[in-house]
Amino acid sequence: MNLDYAKIKEAAQNYEKDMTKFLRDIVKFPGESCDEKAHIDRIAEEMTKLGFNKVEIDPMGNVLGYMGTGETLIGFDAHIDTVGIGNKSNWNFDPYEGYENDTEIGGRGVSDQCGGIVSAVYGAKIMKDLGMLSDKYTVLVTGTVQEEDCDGLCWQYIINEDKVRPDFVVSTEPTDGGIYRGQRGRMEIRVDVKGVSCHGSAPERGDNAIYKMADILQDVRALNENDAADDKEVKGLVKMLDEKYNPEYKEANFLGRGTVTVSEIFFTSPSRCAVADSCSVSLDRRMTAGETWESCLDEIRALPAVKKYGDDVTVSMYEYSRPSYKGLTYPIECYFPTWVIPEDHKVTKSLEEAYKNLFGDERIGVDATAEMRKARPLTDKWTFSTNGVSIMGRNGIPCIGFGPGAEAQAHAPNEITWKQDLVTCAAVYAALPSVYCK
Repeated sequence: MNLDYAKIKEAAQNYEKDMTKFLRDIVKFPGESCDEKAHIDRIAEEMTKLGFNKVEIDPMGNVLGYMGTGETLIGFDAHIDTVGIGNKSNWNFDPYEGYENDTEIGGRGVSDQCGGIVSAVYGAKIMKDLGMLSDKYTVLVTGTVQEEDCDGLCWQYIINEDKVRPDFVVSTEPTDGGIYRGQRGRMEIRVDVKGVSCHGSAPERGDNAIYKMADILQDVRALNENDAADDKEVKGLVKMLDEKYNPEYKEANFLGRGTVTVSEIFFTSPSRCAVADSCSVSLDRRMTAGETWESCLDEIRALPAVKKYGDDVTVSMYEYSRPSYKGLTYPIECYFPTWVIPEDHKVTKSLEEAYKNLFGDERIGVDATAEMRKARPLTDKWTFSTNGVSIMGRNGIPCIGFGPGAEAQAHAPNEITWKQDLVTCAAVYAALPSVYCK
């Protein structure tokens, strides 16, 4: 079918007030990970009101809304949990009551990332309104839970337990007006060191675990900060940008180098007058293309100080096993793989075509954001992590990103999004399936 892009834009603009009300209705309720019921119920209500063919809430608590009955299943995903509000004194307005003016909506979760579900729901509604649904595709809009706690867990459940596997998925995480085709991965590593306690007045009688950990942490720091010169005993993670070390160096340069940093430290000691008999740290490891959880664990195990202390050191990966708001526990390793969809993939090209036919070759935004957005390429990548770690990273389902709001608003006080972004994204979502299935 020949798409009438002007009508799609007009329809999206006409739904601005409805989308604004819907978003403010969602975020007036707290919706932190494992406490998303009010968000899910409000989204299911809107989907039903707008005439989705099927709306269901799965045993984990994700809401799945289907529009159309065609052959190809195309997904639009939005995690609808939020982080907490932090120190409320940092907010200039109530984070749940929020506010709106002519261009903005404020509130916890408006950018990260309840705005995405709003645009996706109304994008599907526009398809229905304009007679764009066909026997070629069905649209699946998912409002997913627990992403802030454990990105991708929800989609592990949807794929493996709900037995739902779309042809591709659009992540509606905020993209600052751009199209994002990948992100670095991440994992949560734990290092445990054993020691032997003794009285602090004679420390030589014991084996201080904190001192051992101090040596290890210097190597961890070197791993993050060193270059990859031949004279470096610990070659820095920047080496993965080099063809010499990484066959996937081109995509690594697109996504950016990996990093590692210490995020937590723990110890045990009989008292403040004793030598510490254990010390543990958590490492936040960001991974670029070509790195795996096995390679990252082996890299820590190969550090000189870790090898020096031998069996007294254990390097492992954390596991997540917190119950959802429906009481379901679905344990998983805290490993969130890197993913990137090729720039010439059909999904990438289809989203770019839909966007450009609607809005041109540059990112757009309200006056406050336009200059910054236009200075960036239209097609780029995320800094943070998304449900794409499961959709494409673990399961190989093509994933692409386009969503309302700004990355910089995520987890920040005084979080805002822009009404124009909701409209823009709803229009692009409405056009995409027809472009892909033509």
